[in-house]
Amino acid sequence: MAEQYLHDDKIKFLEEKANEIREDLIKMLVEAKSGHTAGPLGTADVFTALYFHILKHDPKKPDWEERDRLVLSNGHICPIMYATMAHAGYFPIKELMTLRKFGTRLQGHPHRGALPGIETTSGPLGSGLSQAVGMAMGLKMDKKPNQVYCLMSDAEQDAGNIWEGVMLAGKLKLDNLTGLIDRNNIQIDGMTEDIMPLEPLRAKYEAFNWHVLEIDGHNFQEIVGAFNKAKAIYEKPVLIISHNIPGKGIENMEFDFKWHGIPPKSEEGKEFLRELRTLGGKIKSEHE
Repeated sequence: MAEQYLHDDKIKFLEEKANEIREDLIKMLVEAKSGHTAGPLGTADVFTALYFHILKHDPKKPDWEERDRLVLSNGHICPIMYATMAHAGYFPIKELMTLRKFGTRLQGHPHRGALPGIETTSGPLGSGLSQAVGMAMGLKMDKKPNQVYCLMSDAEQDAGNIWEGVMLAGKLKLDNLTGLIDRNNIQIDGMTEDIMPLEPLRAKYEAFNWHVLEIDGHNFQEIVGAFNKAKAIYEKPVLIISHNIPGKGIENMEFDFKWHGIPPKSEEGKEFLRELRTLGGKIKSEHE
């Protein structure tokens, strides 16, 4: 169930949980020998905040009518969503090791119906926001209080159908819709501003009648604060631009676009896990 406020013990819990989830992410990718690494590591804190503090949801009743809807538009980062959902209790953590294997429920992109708690099938970039707009419209028509959250990548903003969804949400004043962009500045071929500049990104959304917030995507106070503010905005959809570090937690991976779409090899995985465990120890000591 969703909570509203953070206290010191909860911040410690979230930081430790996010680090545990990063560790499981590395194990999953090494085992699968396939998948994306940098984006999932960079969004671990956002996913942890969502599933352990923000979302109104029930892992034991994934189709609960009163749940908030979470749409992952940039489906290729789904390993971090799977890892977070497992820690939240949707399915056994040991099942994470089946990522991308034949017959698995944990496919390379989310598949609605394959795994409880997955709201949409995603893969083609740009489609998630339009799906989320449709959900938000339906909930408004039914006079339901549920919130709809749509997570997107920054390079995904290159897709034209994103802007169709942006325009319609602004026109319909969908204040039950919150989008979040993983603003990590990388994509598979390089830096976003070299390939197709996105700036001024904030001004673009504001021009379509969205309320825009910007946060440090690794600061739990800022993450939770932004989602709480979003609920207070009236007659406008909200966009949170989350400034995230791709490869967060792995020093030699951070901001390196080459890690966008490749998994660690076995020896790399062992080194990355050592680094994350050291980081976990620092988190514990900081809160003592």
